[in-house]
Amino acid sequence: MNTKTKTTAPNKVIDFVKWILVAILVAAGIAGFHYFSEYSLLLRVVSILAVVGMAFFVASTTTKGRSTVDFFRQSHLEVRRVVWPTRQETVQMTGIVMLMVVLVALFIWSLDSLLLWSVRIFTGQGG
Repeated sequence: MNTKTKTTAPNKVIDFVKWILVAILVAAGIAGFHYFSEYSLLLRVVSILAVVGMAFFVASTTTKGRSTVDFFRQSHLEVRRVVWPTRQETVQMTGIVMLMVVLVALFIWSLDSLLLWSVRIFTGQGG
């Protein structure tokens, strides 16, 4: 029990230092992007993307970063397991949805017209 506490405490300190490094990298990338404004936009964008890539790499070595990367890997595997509908099923379901939208719209329009007509009759504004 005591050894777990001793092994996790340095990891927290190291992770904290890594997160500070990530913040410094991102801030330096943004500052460099604006500082070197006389250079071409393409070069500055590539540079900031490289710096952000390094920041992501450093962040992925932390405990939270590893769990986030693992989450995205598992999500990718789960998406690959999804059984996607065929084109025919997609077209049929889209048609059904569109038909239902039109039917509900007509129902709401007719209900609104009926209520408007009845309010006009009861208030004496209708002819």
